[in-house]
Amino acid sequence: MAYNDDAVLARLSALNESHDSIATAAQWIMFHRRHADRTVQLWMQRLKDSSSTKRLMLIYLANEVAQQSRIRHKEDFIIAFSPAIAEAVSVAYKGAPTEVQSKIRRVVDVWRDRNIFESSIQKAMDSRLEELDKARGSSKNGFGGNPFGSAAANVPSEFTPLISAHQSVSKLSAPLKSTIASADQEYEKQTDTSTPAPSAPVYAARLNGLLRTLANAENAVADCVKARESLVSGLEKLLETHRAALEGDRQSADKFGKRKREIEEKKQQVEFGIMQALGSVDQNGAGAEDSGHHKQDEERPQMEALTPEMEAFTPPSGDVPPMEALPPTTGEEQSVGSSGIEVLSNAASSYQTLPISTNGSNKRRRVDEGEDIPDVGGGDAIDADVAAMLQEGSQA
Repeated sequence: MAYNDDAVLARLSALNESHDSIATAAQWIMFHRRHADRTVQLWMQRLKDSSSTKRLMLIYLANEVAQQSRIRHKEDFIIAFSPAIAEAVSVAYKGAPTEVQSKIRRVVDVWRDRNIFESSIQKAMDSRLEELDKARGSSKNGFGGNPFGSAAANVPSEFTPLISAHQSVSKLSAPLKSTIASADQEYEKQTDTSTPAPSAPVYAARLNGLLRTLANAENAVADCVKARESLVSGLEKLLETHRAALEGDRQSADKFGKRKREIEEKKQQVEFGIMQALGSVDQNGAGAEDSGHHKQDEERPQMEALTPEMEAFTPPSGDVPPMEALPPTTGEEQSVGSSGIEVLSNAASSYQTLPISTNGSNKRRRVDEGEDIPDVGGGDAIDADVAAMLQEGSQA
């Protein structure tokens, strides 16, 4: 594609988060390095018109181009970026989310460590970022600002070494992908057998450049390895510490669980004893109440019966003569009618009655001695045998 403003803007607009996209655009831009000044102007224009995420992609693109230019000792883009890079970093950093700001900080730190730009330009970038941090009420904390936000002040001391190690890993790993990709691409290009071999001096120069590229990639990877080893070591120490603390906490939990069960058993025993004591008191109270009722029943006076007690009939000593059978009634006796029966019942009511004996055979009425049998009237109608029977009863 021929170089022009539309072609550059199209390349910049097509950027995405993938490393291939950034590396491809960087290679095309570096191919047209004689237009470095115009490319940087268009890059700055696109950066100001883009969102925070797109601005981060453009910063990554500038990082790729600047580092490749430094490795290849092509100063065109280093010179072109120097007047604008501090302002560009400030524009991308201002108002961006904390995550994006941290990534921009990492890129600036890489430039400082590898001396990509002159010290005056590097100080200008640091100064602008510091001013923006102060303006938003936060200061730079080690690397990349405060990765934990406002809660970093409350981070336990045991995590402080881990934070530093993690920051070092993040700082070194951010540009590592582009460095590795560039070294791989340069190696494949110089070792491709299908490409005609150049002249010996040119080929020697290319191989020399490839050696420097591979050495830079090797050093970058070695630094990242050391940083990750330090981070892993710190994590393992912290993990072992917390594993030991976890075991102690489990033992304490088991101990207090046993004690709790022991106290629960004792509590149940005490409650059972209380219930037994309450039961015996209730039984004693009920027994006392029952005895009181019995005592009242015993002390209660005997009430006089509604009818006088009848004396038990005692048969006289000796043989009791059998009762004579009554002769059958005649028609004349039947004529006495109900008047005779009424007279007899009136006479009988004036005398005491005897209780019925248990044998049921001697049903007699007692008549006081010396008393005459009253005249029941109607003598002509009463049979003489009935009068004799009444007389025998009185003698008995």
